[in-house]
Amino acid sequence: MSEFNSDKFKKKLKKKIKKNIVNNKNYTVKSGGGFYFVGFVGAAIYFVSTADGFWVGVLGILKALVWPAFLVFEALQALGA
Repeated sequence: MSEFNSDKFKKKLKKKIKKNIVNNKNYTVKSGGGFYFVGFVGAAIYFVSTADGFWVGVLGILKALVWPAFLVFEALQALGA
């Protein structure tokens, strides 16, 4: 095995970083979808369990899809915005 050459490693790393910046490659991890899914399941269970009939249950599923909009609306209303 050859010895580790830090200068060579730094050059390769800088080249890769520069290449990724030029190509606009962004390697971020996004975990918001998991939180939204858990919220959707919880909201769907709540809305469907409080439904009196079939169509109210269907409306509950639709409400569960857009529950963040309800949350933001109520928060802004509470703040007086």
